[in-house]
Amino acid sequence: MLVLVAPGQGAQTPGFLTPWLDLPGASDRVAAWSEAIGLDLVHYGTKADEDAIRDTAVAQPLLVAAGLLSASALGTETFAADAAGTPGAVAGHSVGEITAAAFAGVLDDTAALGFVRTRGLAMAEAAAVTETGMSALLGGEPEVTVPHLEKLGLTPANVNGAGQIVAAGTMEQLAALEADKPEGVRRVVPLKVAGAFHTHHMAPAVATLQKAAEGLRVADPAVPYVSNKDGQTVTTGADVVARLVGQVANPVRWDLCMETFQRLGVTALVEVCPGGTLTGIAKRALKGVKTLALKTPDDLDAARTLIAEHARPAA
Repeated sequence: MLVLVAPGQGAQTPGFLTPWLDLPGASDRVAAWSEAIGLDLVHYGTKADEDAIRDTAVAQPLLVAAGLLSASALGTETFAADAAGTPGAVAGHSVGEITAAAFAGVLDDTAALGFVRTRGLAMAEAAAVTETGMSALLGGEPEVTVPHLEKLGLTPANVNGAGQIVAAGTMEQLAALEADKPEGVRRVVPLKVAGAFHTHHMAPAVATLQKAAEGLRVADPAVPYVSNKDGQTVTTGADVVARLVGQVANPVRWDLCMETFQRLGVTALVEVCPGGTLTGIAKRALKGVKTLALKTPDDLDAARTLIAEHARPAA
């Protein structure tokens, strides 16, 4: 069984979209998306520097656009329950949940990009209120790490599994963490994000997204959609969108998503562009599962082969 996943913020690197725009029709498609949402995705995906694409309002639409473009190049951008090549489940990490919602047919491309543009702007505005950030903790055990973070006033914003938890809070709290690591944690790595996402610091963005969601046309997922909130599969479009709204201020439970992948019988996992983060976690947590990250179009043939071998056959 194949799972198709989409990465979250921090996966972007300068120029990562460049080779994808050489594919037939890709440049025109991204230009049209750029016009629709009022953001030059071509510029930010090809020429902008690291600081520019770290901006939440830029990074989030850029990541969703890259995921949609790379999935389209695979020929698996959206799915039907009885179509060959359809994955057994889709999921995304944080903002990647919007990409996954488009894969599942809950939102069309334009709606997904418009919604993520609103999300990025709202979260950037919330992040500007207080100087906050996020750091990944490598090593350690959750039962030790989580209470330690809470003692420091930090939130375990991403529980990713495979020995990785991401802490979020004020810069002062993160500095205290650097000086006082939980037992068993080898390293504390600051992430390339501009705020304490998936914490109470993002509460102002929830109201903005709730209003934006009221204007969305949604459909029920055509394939199982696995939610960051609790790792459960979601069966209605309304529930998917409600979870997208609330998730910006709640922790990401990627560990529970991977448990669901295992319960569903996962045998292969493909991560859309800019892939790497989620496949790295899967290699440690999902032993025996074949993984592939779409980094450049050179990875497409191998991904198509994996999909042919592990996705569902035609009904």
